[in-house]
Formats: sequence, structure tokens, C-alpha cells
Amino acid sequence: KAAIASAGAALSSSPPGTVLGNPDGDVTLVEFFDYNCGYCKRAVSDMDAIIKANPDVRFVLKEFPILGQDSVDAHKVSFAFKQIAPEKYGDFHRALMTGEHANEARAIEVAKSLGVAEDAIRAKMAEKPHDDSVRDAYRLAQQLGITGTPSYILGDEAVFGAVGESELAQKIASVRQCGKTTC
Repeated sequence: KAAIASAGAALSSSPPGTVLGNPDGDVTLVEFFDYNCGYCKRAVSDMDAIIKANPDVRFVLKEFPILGQDSVDAHKVSFAFKQIAPEKYGDFHRALMTGEHANEARAIEVAKSLGVAEDAIRAKMAEKPHDDSVRDAYRLAQQLGITGTPSYILGDEAVFGAVGESELAQKIASVRQCGKTTC
């Protein structure tokens, strides 16, 4: 709880395009994920259901590429995509999460399918802003004791693993009721 409190703005802030749901929501749910995490891929439907059922939830996505070089490469494309077309990031995220193995080539194909040119992606990637975002995500995860994906931060609690929509929904309701995940 102390680590979550000290993480403060670094936890709830996000690069452009990384907030799904209501950007001004009354409850913030943060998910650390990897594009190649099978459990994260299954949790996309939980995220969509929570956003649909809770129009006042601010869902912050923190890319945490821990499952190898392909995950890091997919993240680099994702980070570039967010800077070019933040309004389409939700579609990019869902497409990359619902498909097969994510890597640079597949992420670029998804970006192109959403109307972003490969040249633009590669030019943005060459600027290397993604390096800082990966380091920041790793530092934040280490500070919070997060070692795997998916992991969630909600209120004053870290929730580890793909716990499912109903458990997250109960915790959201508790945060609204008493300000904590357990009243």
C-alpha cells in the first residue's frame, strides 16, 4: 500500500492514448500487460466488459514487455503508434492482443490496417522514445512488486494475475463505496 501511494502520478499518468474508458473517471484501474501474455490476451474481454459496465472507470494500460525480445519489439511499434494516432490506440491494442504472437512485423501490420503508414511508425521508432517508457515501466513495476502480467493496481491494492471481470468489478464497487478495494 505504501508503494502504491508513493508511486502516485507515475501510476495513474500515462503516455498519450493509453487510457481507455473515461479519461476523467472516478475510479482508476491500472493494468500492467505484455502483448505476448496469454492471460493478458484473455483479460482483454474483462477490460472491455468493465469499461462497458462502468462508464466512469479510467482504465490505464501500462505496457510491461517482459516475455522476450518480440514483446519489446511490439512495444516499440505500439509506443510509436500511440504518438501518431492516440485516438486509435484502443483498436490497435485490441487487435494486437486478440491475434497471434506479437512481434514488430505483426504490430506494424496492425498499425497499417488502422491507417498508419509503416514509414511513419519506423521514423517515430528511430527517435527511441520507447526506451524511456520501458525503463519507467520496469522501475514502477519493481517499486510495486509486480513481476508478472497481467497485474492490476486499483485503489490501494495490487491484484496479481487474470482474476476475471467479476472480481475486478467487485473491487471497483468497493473503491466507490469506501475508497478501498475491501470495505
